[in-house]
Amino acid sequence: MKAAYITQTGPPEVIQYGDVPVPEATGSRVLVRVKAVAVNPIDTYIRSGMVPMDLPKPFIVGCDLAGVVEAVGPDVIRYEPGDRVWGTNQGLMGRQGTFAELACVDECWLYPTPPRVKDEEAAAVAMVGITAHLGLVRDAKLQPGELLLVNGASGGVGSTVVQLGRVLGARVIATVRGRDRVDAILKLGADHAIDSTAVPVESALRKIAPAGVNVWWETSREPDFDRVVAALAPRGRMVLMAGREARPPFPVGPFYVKGCALHGFVMFMAHPDEQRDSADDLNAWLSAGRLRPRIDRILSLSETAVAHRLQEENTIGKSGVLAGKIVLRA
Repeated sequence: MKAAYITQTGPPEVIQYGDVPVPEATGSRVLVRVKAVAVNPIDTYIRSGMVPMDLPKPFIVGCDLAGVVEAVGPDVIRYEPGDRVWGTNQGLMGRQGTFAELACVDECWLYPTPPRVKDEEAAAVAMVGITAHLGLVRDAKLQPGELLLVNGASGGVGSTVVQLGRVLGARVIATVRGRDRVDAILKLGADHAIDSTAVPVESALRKIAPAGVNVWWETSREPDFDRVVAALAPRGRMVLMAGREARPPFPVGPFYVKGCALHGFVMFMAHPDEQRDSADDLNAWLSAGRLRPRIDRILSLSETAVAHRLQEENTIGKSGVLAGKIVLRA
């Protein structure tokens, strides 16, 4: 079968596209005929060696997938051949990735794809959707009527957090870069959008939320904690999901005097049951049309190195070239 794989870590150019052995569905594993995959920043960190992990050789890159069940192991109880499924959390912790014509995935990491949801949409929502759900529901415990700020809302995670915030009944403020992205994020459901290239975020927030925001979702790798804490309401919560090597200053005094809380988490460390709870809600919202994955562009699986370069330039280089997920068709 064809796959995008590496034999050593390094820049995007180390990604090869060629033939690798077909995996076998054993035990509780499901063999999936992959239709679509999506690129995440963590994919580039693992490929580059920035996040060290023990990798099989050759190592197929990628975490997310959507496709059709080809075969099942003898211990599989949830799925049978012909079922449409989506999933994430692959290519991590020693597991092979998903950027291949066929992927073998333990059934605990797979979820049924709703009938009217396209494979590209399911793949695009996989990691970012579960990340957004875990952060808002499990950790921040966002409540109806609360004020949620999403700093950096135009990307895959940010745009999903905006939509989930609205689904959960919150009022949503989004910061983006560029007038075109203001219009796009308002269409996704944000109540207010701040173009950080046109006005200072702090002054805009004082007008929109003079009493502070209840939850601040941070997508950047280098958060400005002084700005965040100043903008939080009493007992406000901040969610962190990026910036593995970041070491910014932290205003301890103002933070604890306000009674604030800080939630940092890594999505792929969440228990399978927690992730399945998230997936159940995501499927319901996808089916009802209340959640629309934001896809920036669709490429072919053979263009994985190009996709990694774009993602890396956007995340690490802060180029702002992407406004949503990169999806690849297998």
